[in-house]
Amino acid sequence: MSATLRRNEGVRKENASRTRTPKVGVALWTVQLLLALLFLFAGTMKFVMPVAEMTKQIPLPGLFLHFIGACEVAGAFGLVLPSLLRIRPQLTPLAAAGLVIIMAGATIITAAIGPVAPAAMPLVVGLLAGFVCYGRTRIAPIAARRRNVTRRAVDKEAIRQIA
Repeated sequence: MSATLRRNEGVRKENASRTRTPKVGVALWTVQLLLALLFLFAGTMKFVMPVAEMTKQIPLPGLFLHFIGACEVAGAFGLVLPSLLRIRPQLTPLAAAGLVIIMAGATIITAAIGPVAPAAMPLVVGLLAGFVCYGRTRIAPIAARRRNVTRRAVDKEAIRQIA
């Protein structure tokens, strides 16, 4: 293969990744927002519903269900806020990974206590959270907000003059 063909092939690959990344970014944001709404609702319901009613559906201790609800609400905020505000955006894939763990447990428990078909829902939600984790780590990571170094230097100088 000639050098020109190799160079053209490299340019094609580079252009393909450039056009694919915005589409993946939009898909990731859409999945992140939908998952955040789902987990915010599910986590809130674990606090609103009476413990006796929750334990009828799921044979787990009430305090554990409240803990899972708190984790789901924290995960919902973690899916969106760090990336949206660009403050420590590397926390978004960590939140997604935590939700994958929760959904793996939900899938196993759902399959163990009854028919296997209802376990498809937490499995799909877990796969979507895994997509967010992988996408925000490898495919379309979000850069942190730049710090204004000159402003900090001016602020430090002003503090020195006052003191």
